[in-house]
Amino acid sequence: MSEADTQPRPTVLITGVAGFIGSNLADRLLSEGYTVVGLDNLEYGVEEQIPDGVTLHRGDIRSKEIYALFEGVDTVFHLAAKNCISDCQDDPVETADINVTGTVNVFEACRRAGVRKTIYAESAAVYEGIETMPTPEHEVAPQSFYGVSKLASMEFAKAYERFHGMKMTALRYFGVYGPRQDYRRSIPPVMSAFIIKLLRGERPTIYGSGAKKRDFIYVDDVNDFHLLAMKDDRPNGQVYNLGYGRPYSVGELFDEIEAILQTGITPEHKPDLPGEALVTHADITAARSLGWEPKVSLEEGLRRSIEYIRKHVIEAQA
Repeated sequence: MSEADTQPRPTVLITGVAGFIGSNLADRLLSEGYTVVGLDNLEYGVEEQIPDGVTLHRGDIRSKEIYALFEGVDTVFHLAAKNCISDCQDDPVETADINVTGTVNVFEACRRAGVRKTIYAESAAVYEGIETMPTPEHEVAPQSFYGVSKLASMEFAKAYERFHGMKMTALRYFGVYGPRQDYRRSIPPVMSAFIIKLLRGERPTIYGSGAKKRDFIYVDDVNDFHLLAMKDDRPNGQVYNLGYGRPYSVGELFDEIEAILQTGITPEHKPDLPGEALVTHADITAARSLGWEPKVSLEEGLRRSIEYIRKHVIEAQA
């Protein structure tokens, strides 16, 4: 065993650690021996899904009281956000307060503490008005308040790089899914919504015709890139799309889930939701250039998601 293997792993701080992506990332980091500090106000996250071993601090990313938590931290993953598009449309003021002011406050905490690297969540929502498919990172045209808030965060990140020399990496998540996906939202993510309804013997809802297409990627593949971005200097100052590289329509997604469960239930249709893109399709050339490749197929990811929801949602509630 080399000396490097015996050295303690650095400390990593995750904002939004009680959320879907944050809790899965914490699991992965703990399994590899990292010390994980979590920050969450638990307004959107669920404390029960935070892995054992995380040092949790309950706090708001907009507060200056969080600054002390960043001392001695090597890498920060900033994932906390108000991220339900329909909720953001209803309250653009709070959306800006959390997603812009809160994000800048996290960046400032990183600057003051001398954090080595900051990796932060943007979103495929910045591509809402783009017609180029697959969409590369250099084309942005957000349409929703949520998308606009994420683009504003990007501009502040660039300013912190420019004025303070900080190492920042931006990740634009597409349709991330898997265990712990937030099904408690006012309008849950489509994967969880379909699976939960079908397992309960209820009709799922499709908003619109079902023709909207999304690029879905399993959370384990996203975590592979998280660790790459943390360990490798090549992503510094860059932005990366994280998707599978192939879109599926909402109707096709329902058919895939129903083919596994074979319930015989048909979906009901309701009016379309405002502010959503018709198609998301990630150009993942940049991420692949670092040696990353998504590995979990849609069918395999759905089977894992169904197994988790059956055990931790349906049976737990029963």
